[in-house]
Amino acid sequence: MQQDDAGFPMGGLSHVRGATGEPLIEATIPALLARTVARMGDAPAIVFSAQDIRRTWREFAADVDRLASGLAALGLRRGDRVGIWSPNRYEWLLTQFATARIGLVLVTINPAYRVSELDYALRLTGCAALVLSPRFKGSDYVAMLAEVAPELPAAAPGALKSARLPALTHVIVMGEDAHPGAWRFAEVMERGGGADTAALDRISATLDRHDAINIQFTSGTTGLPKGATLTHRNIVNNAHFVTARLNLTGADALCIPVPFYHCFGMVMGTLGCVTKGARMIVPAEAFDPVSVLATVEAEGATGLYGVPTMFVAMLEHPDFAKFDLSTLRTGIMAGAPCPIEVMKRVQTLMHMREVTIAYGMTETSPVSFQSATDTPLEKRVASVGRIHPHVEVKIVDEAGGTVPAGEQGELLTRGYSVMKGYWDDPAQTAKAIDAEGWMHTGDLARIDAEGYCNITGRVKDMICRGGENIYPREIEEFLYTHPDVSQVQVFGIPDDRLGEIVCAWIVPKPGAAPSEAAIRDFCKGRIAHFKIPAVVRLRDSLPMTVTGKPQKFLMRDAMIDELGLVVARTA
Repeated sequence: MQQDDAGFPMGGLSHVRGATGEPLIEATIPALLARTVARMGDAPAIVFSAQDIRRTWREFAADVDRLASGLAALGLRRGDRVGIWSPNRYEWLLTQFATARIGLVLVTINPAYRVSELDYALRLTGCAALVLSPRFKGSDYVAMLAEVAPELPAAAPGALKSARLPALTHVIVMGEDAHPGAWRFAEVMERGGGADTAALDRISATLDRHDAINIQFTSGTTGLPKGATLTHRNIVNNAHFVTARLNLTGADALCIPVPFYHCFGMVMGTLGCVTKGARMIVPAEAFDPVSVLATVEAEGATGLYGVPTMFVAMLEHPDFAKFDLSTLRTGIMAGAPCPIEVMKRVQTLMHMREVTIAYGMTETSPVSFQSATDTPLEKRVASVGRIHPHVEVKIVDEAGGTVPAGEQGELLTRGYSVMKGYWDDPAQTAKAIDAEGWMHTGDLARIDAEGYCNITGRVKDMICRGGENIYPREIEEFLYTHPDVSQVQVFGIPDDRLGEIVCAWIVPKPGAAPSEAAIRDFCKGRIAHFKIPAVVRLRDSLPMTVTGKPQKFLMRDAMIDELGLVVARTA
């Protein structure tokens, strides 16, 4: 936690710099893990409650090395991309650290992705291998992959030759069942059974902290996801500073029900625990309020992560009072604004008096602002805290000038946390990161005289639904493939539970008369469930400016009036 005056606006302007008294960690992920193992070796490190898996730090490192040796035995080499498509499982965690051990770039794929999104992610990044769960909820992942690569069932394991995915050679499926064309995860572990630690150490020693090590997908206004490319240095340091602000230590146990595919789970969560030697506890493959409450009680968790809707689901569960949560102390609530009443209940009923709020984006590893464990209540809910160490932020007007403290503008940030760029997309990278290294976030914000930041809106029209960032253009592009759609605009409308939900206004083609239900049915199974419009309205025309630009704010206001919605605002 910063202890000096860093973080206060400079010269009365909305320009802040984080403290620099503590140096950055100049180490790779495998070097970081090795330090923690040397320090904490026989201490408990891992609990996956649903899988009944427990490991000490030393045991975890041995499992990581077996998988890393197995991946190397398949012929995977430094710089190769390896996709991971799975909910929160121990195999996911092993893959995260085993790929880093030998310099493979981990490509994290949202478990909610459908076939077209999987196809795009694998083709963009040129994954040489894909590690996947056989299924999750209603999705048969192996069958979905076979839709993209129909050659898979007839291929020998490790010998896939896909016309559509020419780089993809290895498919590795979790679980005990065999799948044609794929390795079983356990088989790859067995290949590395006699892990040559010295050989792995030699590979790890060649890695550079500035190497790309993770690609995470973030949607954009182009309508297609972009691969934010993060380095060891990016995420090791962000993991450290996030958990340092929680005062996390090796005596803590952090419950992580947020998804691993996102920075919240894999950087702030699992990697954050490695930086401190804290025990990481994973209740289930996906969030379930009872599993989280039961796991917190059973494991004596001292910290808990979640988006506001997760905390609401736990607080409002009829069995909430049956669970003993008295061991909780701290945690992070992020992804959406936190209502003050929810924060009060989290601090009192859940005993999380030191819970913090965090703000960031995938492209910045992710956190730039975070409250402290002693930030006053009103500041925790009306702001996202103060700037992180070694990060610089300014708020600018449309002309690029820094605005006075307290005034609104676009938030720009630079420092160690800014991504390497968008994978294989120099044009979009140049749009996002200017010549001086400033990342243009697209978020509107204010920074007050004490350095507290309040996110006030979006320069563009991103929808934040329950912690998921959704960009309307991507959904619009998809809806245009419907044979009856002539025009479409997608935007967010307020929702008490999720913060925002997706709404679509559609102008049908002449002579066509699609129903609102038919539009939603068209989306099911073809785009991720959280992107499917919750509200659809058919219109004769859309409000436009004289230059032909759609006026989404008028559409949003009309829906607020029609549905009688209340717009939540922060101070």
